[in-house]
Amino acid sequence: MKGTEADALGTYSAWILSRRRTLSKESAILKVPVEEVYAATNNLHESNFIGQGTAGVFSGNQQVAIKHNTNEGCAETFVREVGSLAHIRHPNLVALLGYCESEGECFLIYELCPNGNLSEWLYGKDNVLSWIQRLQIAIGSARGLWVVHAYPGGCIVHRDVKTSNILLGANFEAKLSEFGLSKVMNSDGSYASSEARGTFGYVDPEYQSNRLVSAAGDIYRFGVVLLQILSGRRVINMNMKKPMSLDKIVITIPCVFSFFLVWNNNSNNSSFIVEQAKSLTKYGSTAEFADPKLHGEYSVEALKLKFELALSRMALKQKRPSIGQIIVKLEEALDISTRTKASSPDWSLVP
Repeated sequence: MKGTEADALGTYSAWILSRRRTLSKESAILKVPVEEVYAATNNLHESNFIGQGTAGVFSGNQQVAIKHNTNEGCAETFVREVGSLAHIRHPNLVALLGYCESEGECFLIYELCPNGNLSEWLYGKDNVLSWIQRLQIAIGSARGLWVVHAYPGGCIVHRDVKTSNILLGANFEAKLSEFGLSKVMNSDGSYASSEARGTFGYVDPEYQSNRLVSAAGDIYRFGVVLLQILSGRRVINMNMKKPMSLDKIVITIPCVFSFFLVWNNNSNNSSFIVEQAKSLTKYGSTAEFADPKLHGEYSVEALKLKFELALSRMALKQKRPSIGQIIVKLEEALDISTRTKASSPDWSLVP
């Protein structure tokens, strides 16, 4: 199997030559000839390929991530990513270092994040993130989102915030990635989309009904991510051989919370993580929502604060907190947890 055949979209690590080619006078992004990309990756050789889909890596002297896209229409996502990240640098955003475009092929060159993505750590069999690490990752992700929402050139709405798009650096610092669906907002802060865009389970129900793209949609998506960080649960667990498209789900499920309520023959496997969380607020304890892999090593007070914070993002758009307010609350939860850990060896017994 050749690396180029493994998937139309792959990510590779490679050595990039040191001489700089700027995209523009204002940008530090390199424009790299396609010949250098192929030379640096040994013609995308399979020996260095370590993943499929949106993740795959090629080794070299200096490791970076190179996303290779040959899908039809790849130019649209290519332009979006370059446009969104060309002028922004922040520790909690994956750094776009260069690009290459050549006859139906698009390459984007990023810094390499050696610890993979958040999804791998939440759902990997042997990978366990501590409570403190989870809070730090949540804070870092929120800060990255704040940077793009507050961009002086116009609010950048990510539109695909999810655990697999939160990369982890060498010290597990969170870096928001994958801006292929992003949209720069106009002065009124909204944009009418002709079609539903995003990932199943993360999309704001209000966006499903009115197609208005706004920063509030990212807040909703981030709330879902927080619930995943808390619980270690997937967004949805369904025994479906073929998932439906977003538009088809809206048509077939006549409910304003169509992304919260999905039914199949096995009721134990049909609930969204959001619906599970809401049920606990009525019939159970928030502690029941904690990831069992934490083995009780967390602050109950901080867990409750973060749980309530996550659910507040599921409110109607005008009632959702801003990303700045979210960061303040998450930092409060981290402070509580740090003090609790220092004062008690048994976290979960401390209210």
